[in-house]
Amino acid sequence: MRGRLKPALTLALMIGGLASCAAPPPPPPPPTAITSLSPQRQRLVEVVLAEWSRWGRLTVDGWPEFLEPPAAPEHYSDVLAYWEAVPEGPGVIRRHQQTHDALMAGLTEMLPEGTPPPALPAISLWAYPAWSAAFISYVMQRADVPGYVVPPAAAHSYYVDALLATAAGNPDGAAFRPHDPGEYTPVPGDLICADRSFRPLYHWQDRLAEPGQFRPMHCDVVVSVGGGLVQAVGGNVLDAVVLRRFPADSNGRALPAPVDKPAFFVVFENRLDRTQ
Repeated sequence: MRGRLKPALTLALMIGGLASCAAPPPPPPPPTAITSLSPQRQRLVEVVLAEWSRWGRLTVDGWPEFLEPPAAPEHYSDVLAYWEAVPEGPGVIRRHQQTHDALMAGLTEMLPEGTPPPALPAISLWAYPAWSAAFISYVMQRADVPGYVVPPAAAHSYYVDALLATAAGNPDGAAFRPHDPGEYTPVPGDLICADRSFRPLYHWQDRLAEPGQFRPMHCDVVVSVGGGLVQAVGGNVLDAVVLRRFPADSNGRALPAPVDKPAFFVVFENRLDRTQ
């Protein structure tokens, strides 16, 4: 073995080793079957669930701190595909590829000649910049949602602003109509969004006073409702594409998040079939 192992490579090996030893996840309960969705909603839900299945149908309840088992590092290529959906993507992909190639070269250099290639670096190394908005942009494109409806963006706040502006100018014709999460029961195909700021927004109307300003947000696509749950799939959740099951009230509305978790501030009703 030649050379010394640099700290970053040591971390990659440690994380990769832990991932390889993890037991496969048990099959999660499937989302509630919804048979009465409109074609556009159905298409979006199908695309999102296909990505969720690609990542191993990872499922969590609420807001856990860790994902067991962690996502496989082979999903590195999927993260790059999501970045291809946004204007900022080429630069991010280039930096990720440079880091990837440097890590792989360093790991290869330390192996005896004839040793099989090293395992890919852990998926968590590609979690920055956050790719959750790129994931939403990707699934919208795959579901044939026009870019002028949901503009591709590397940050949720930018397409949220576009959806709010369209709804303000044309409430009846908006493809995505904003609702207070405490007053609206989501349906599969809707977007449920939370504000991850230190001082979060608690209502979408408060965002109208600061359009264009960056805020760390996160949006998931609702894929199932009922049974006291709102189930939604999002990207870069614990470094993976994950289905989260949020508690709901007796009317199916998402309950407020715990005080130490990102606050839900809007649910966007998907009205694509009525506006196109």
